[in-house]
Amino acid sequence: AMAEQDICPHLDSIGEITKEDLLQKSKVGLHSFIENNDCPYVGCGESYSDHSTLHAQAKKHNLTVNLTTFRIWCYVCEREVFLDCRAGTTSLQQGHISSFVSEDELKPRGTPVLLATFLLLSISLTGMKNIGNSCYMNAALQALSNCPPLTQFFLDCSGLVRTDKKPALCKSYQKLISELWHKKRPSYVVPTSLSHGIKLVNPMFRGYAQQDTQEFLRCLMDQLHEELKEPLTECSMSGEGSDGEERRDGDRSPSEDEFLSCDSGSSYFSYAADLISICSFFKKSKMPNIYWTRHLRIARKKKQSHYRSVISDIFDGSILSLVQCLTCDRVSTTVETFQDLSLPIPGKEDLAKLHSSIHQNLPVKTGVCPDTYGSQGWISYIMDSIRRFVVSCIPSWFWGPMVTLEDCLAAFFAADELKGDNMYSCERCKKLRNGVKYCKVLRLPEILCIHLKRFRHEVMYSFKISNHVSFPLEGLDMRPFLAKESPSQVTTYDLLSVICHHGTAGSGHYIAYCQNVINGQWYEFDDQYVTEVHETVVQNAEAYVLFYRKSSEESVRERQKVVALANMKEPSLLQFYISREWLNKFNTFAEPGPISNHTFLCRHGGIPPNKYHYIDDLVVIVPQNVWEYLYNSFGGGPAVNHLYMCAICQVEIEALAKRRKMEIDTFIKLNKEFQAEEAPTVILCISMQWFREWESFVKGKDNEPPGPIDNSKIGVMKGGHIQLKQGADYGQISEETWQYLLGIYGGGPEIAVRQTVAPADPDSLHGERKIEAETRAL
Repeated sequence: AMAEQDICPHLDSIGEITKEDLLQKSKVGLHSFIENNDCPYVGCGESYSDHSTLHAQAKKHNLTVNLTTFRIWCYVCEREVFLDCRAGTTSLQQGHISSFVSEDELKPRGTPVLLATFLLLSISLTGMKNIGNSCYMNAALQALSNCPPLTQFFLDCSGLVRTDKKPALCKSYQKLISELWHKKRPSYVVPTSLSHGIKLVNPMFRGYAQQDTQEFLRCLMDQLHEELKEPLTECSMSGEGSDGEERRDGDRSPSEDEFLSCDSGSSYFSYAADLISICSFFKKSKMPNIYWTRHLRIARKKKQSHYRSVISDIFDGSILSLVQCLTCDRVSTTVETFQDLSLPIPGKEDLAKLHSSIHQNLPVKTGVCPDTYGSQGWISYIMDSIRRFVVSCIPSWFWGPMVTLEDCLAAFFAADELKGDNMYSCERCKKLRNGVKYCKVLRLPEILCIHLKRFRHEVMYSFKISNHVSFPLEGLDMRPFLAKESPSQVTTYDLLSVICHHGTAGSGHYIAYCQNVINGQWYEFDDQYVTEVHETVVQNAEAYVLFYRKSSEESVRERQKVVALANMKEPSLLQFYISREWLNKFNTFAEPGPISNHTFLCRHGGIPPNKYHYIDDLVVIVPQNVWEYLYNSFGGGPAVNHLYMCAICQVEIEALAKRRKMEIDTFIKLNKEFQAEEAPTVILCISMQWFREWESFVKGKDNEPPGPIDNSKIGVMKGGHIQLKQGADYGQISEETWQYLLGIYGGGPEIAVRQTVAPADPDSLHGERKIEAETRAL
């Protein structure tokens, strides 16, 4: 809350005024300047003549109210002030909100949060200061900020934003979102903390060079997922809608038939276990070595658990990729998780080839075209053909080819012929064969992020594709690109925000257009400047990254029913605990899925000891009628009437702590003995990668054991014997230490440091042993 001394004393002269009063004034001009109700002045305050300043100087009337944003500036205090700071006066009300209540009044402990937190906040017309070529970051953050499911999670589920992972970027992001959406926000914020955190995560963003906003988005969302992810329990995975075939964090099963030609950019998020797949992705994306090097360490790490986070819940979709052998008709399939679709922008020849395949019904390069255009009906097809004909009559040098977002999607999902140097290795034929590969969407994400490939980076030069791509503000239908096996019911999307790039491949500037969730208006976010724009401005924008949100009238009706049930205040003999995180999904998702109370329950049905002390942040109490309606509508669960700490988990935690202490104490003891030996007879090697994973486990940084010892990367086979690879990343341990770790974890192979014995020194009792290997202290 604003301190008492920070309240502007000049507000007292305004009297009672509401948003409706100001809306009436806005009909005669753009801005209203008022000192009291007897002397209003309506005019433009943002032109070069600056009427608001002149009026303040001439009339000594100190307050200016922007009738677009309803933000107030005091010329005496020289700062922004807020009408609702004054005790006993009517606050500026947010349109359809009948009475303004504080966030604390809406969410007392244990009361159901069934209304969007956005309704209690400002409409967030807050800019971000450019801190040195940071427009790429500002535009990306504004686009994410206007994604309701993500922003409301950070506003309403703040108790879940917990991490012990550095640099705790999720905390910085939460703070930024709170500043952007708080009703007492400043005119702009400085995202210093988040900028510092992202630079720690990835050195690529250090300094003040221009960067790519899409790469920033991928890095930010990747880190948020890493910090907020939690393992899925067997109970939650076996429930309806768990999508067991979808995996993250190295869980995706590698396949000989796997290919990444669909280039959705998803492997950056999915942590593929298959090293070949990751290498091919990063080679194609031409990202710096720091990207793929860091992730290849991650990929080799043994992680059998399934993970989820608010990031994966909102942005994860999946693609079903298929390869068909044209000789034996065998079809190989793989499932790939994506968090954005990187779409090509087809040129004139590509468009002609794409659409000619519609008429000829060709198996190659048809993709989803027959389904796509057939589903639109014959009238739409004729209109599209006319449009194509008109475009073909206009010189391409003048307008360029007319490209729609649907064209880009069709090109992305079009089939590719595998022949010549790109033949397909068929497992059934055991030969290289001609084949066809294509893909479909298996599961649609709640928010669909689309990246248009405007930049091409060749060996000697880079260039930008500036062709205009038209895109719908409402009603983007993804059904034509959906696989038959898809469980997704809602397939239409409305645009939330679009990031635009102005300039060339070498330099330029990023801005974002975002639709405000409260008033439905479109705004341009250009660093610290925020301006309302008409939707036609958005439609004519040179889109680079687009964010679409699932559109469903049914979900709106469901929320209205639940709010009505909650307001009935019927006496309830039973009260139920429900996941606050799932309730956020219900408030903001078109398809929230089954109730997922396993986010606060352990596999035994109790509260895990590590969550018990902040259980109030994880649950919401709902009356019986609300629970029954939600349970009957969405399923899931389980029903929870009583919260208790799980005694079984407590015993397991104590046993785990005892095991960790035993292992680390034993290792320290054995290693001290090893270091004390002047001439050890046997020195064995251990992979430092595995050792670091074991160290993270015994020190409590990682909850999962590292798996079997894996020395395969530090050894090489020579003369039928495995030897230490030159330049390998390894450490030296004693035979006793090796046997101790091997007895617990198994694995191998055993690799000894090669030793030679020097001629005996007549003055010494023992010959000196020379170690012909790199010495590394653990």
